[in-house]
Order: sequence, then structure tokens, then C-alpha cells
Amino acid sequence: MGSLRQNKAASIVIIACIYIVAACIGIWAYMLLPFRFWAKLLIADCIATVFVYLFSNAFNNASVYDPYWSVQPIVIAGVFALFYNLTPATILLLISIVYWGVRLTFNWAYCFGGLNHQDWRYTMLREKNGKIYPLLNFAGIHMMPTLIVYLCTLPAVFAIREEHSANIGSIAGAVICIGAATLQLFADMQMQKYRRSGEHGLIRTGLWHNARHPNYLGEILMWWGVAIQAVSVMPARWWLIAGALANTIMFFTVSIPMADKRQSAKPGYAEYKAATRSLLPIPK
Repeated sequence: MGSLRQNKAASIVIIACIYIVAACIGIWAYMLLPFRFWAKLLIADCIATVFVYLFSNAFNNASVYDPYWSVQPIVIAGVFALFYNLTPATILLLISIVYWGVRLTFNWAYCFGGLNHQDWRYTMLREKNGKIYPLLNFAGIHMMPTLIVYLCTLPAVFAIREEHSANIGSIAGAVICIGAATLQLFADMQMQKYRRSGEHGLIRTGLWHNARHPNYLGEILMWWGVAIQAVSVMPARWWLIAGALANTIMFFTVSIPMADKRQSAKPGYAEYKAATRSLLPIPK
């Protein structure tokens, strides 16, 4: 098992198998539950997350959960789309979610170091929280992101089920989604190139020259784009923006402060922060 954990390809195959089983369990649970579709979806999603969590514990590696963020929306939107008519609005939503999800999943696979590698944030949380880390791992690392992405994906599910035609809002939202995912693509490529160069300081090239977190901007905009697509064809369901709002709050209160704190230990950070914006890659 130790050699498998060190082998990147084998580790990815193991995680892929875990996710396939998790998806099957989630679909099975959804079909058995007697509640309204949104409640069944929520419970099934949580059950699938618990399944992945068990393997995160088994491998002592919370990064087993990382691809759930990008795989979950594709599975949910894709499965629902199989049972309803493909309208222009549905097609735009599927293109947006699949493009974003496939790109982000490939980026995870490219950066993933194997089952012996864990995201620095999880290691830091384990070192700082000791005995309560298992609870933090379950609630904060696994369940909270699942709930947020569930809320982010729910607008697409409503729109797919109600088989709406597209309008100008659908097109505008899709443009935002594709633009956001493409922004993330270039930001991640630039970061990967920087890391391959052997540098370990503060990146000051490309999109990162003027912004400290252009990839996070893409992630935030992505789900506002999905919300715009859905609410534009279902204005009475304006409350479906809750997922995009929750996602934005999470980045501003957790992800960005945590990343900034880690970067602050590097030489020249004060000058770097003064010269850059947090999200917008435009001159300050």
C-alpha cells in the first residue's frame, strides 16, 4: 500500500474508484428517499460526502476530498439533465459547469502528488487543532464545502428540471462562467510555470502581477454566472443566489485570509500586498 500511495497514477485511480462508488451511492440514496427533490439531493450529497470522508480517514489524507468540489456539480447537473428535455438554457448551464469542472479536475490531477501528499491547509489545521481535528476535518473540510457547492449547483438543477428556454440573462451568465473558468485556467497555468521554474518567493508574473488571488476571482464569478443563468429564467426564485453568496463569503472569510497569512511569511510580502489587489488583476 505504501508504494501505491507514493505512485501518483495509482493514487488517482484509487480516488477515481472512490468517487465512482460515491456517485452510485448518492444516486441510489436519491432514488430511495421519499422527500422533495431538493431535500433528497441534499441528503444524497451528504451521504456521498460521508463515504469519501471514510476513505480520507482510511488514508489519513483529507485531500482525498479535494476533487469533490469540481466533480460534484458535473455529476448532479449531468444526471438531472438525462431525465429532462435539453433546452437552450440547460445546454448553456451544462457547457458552463462541465467546462469549469473538467478543467478544475484536470488541474487538481496535475498538481496532486499522490496519497502521501496532503494540501498544506489541512496539515496546518491538524497541527494547530490536535484532538478536535477529526471533527474539524468532517465539518469544515468535507461537509461545509459540500453544502456550499450543493447550494451553488441548486440553481442549475431547478432550471434543468423546469426546462426553460434561454434568454439574454442565460447568455450573459454563460459568458461570465466561461470567462471565469478561463481566467482560472490562465492563472493556474502561470502558477504552475512559476513553480516549475524552481522559484519559491512571491509570484509577480501574468495575472498575478496585479492580483494575489486571480484564481479565486474566477471561482467566485463562476457561481455568480450560474446563478444569473438560473434566476434570469426563473426571476421568482431569486433566492437561488444564496449559493453564490455563500461561496463568496467563504472565500472572503476563510480561503483568502488563510492564503494571505501563509504568503505573509515570505520576504517582501508587505510591499507585494501594498502593490497588488486581492482579486482584480488590474493595476492598483
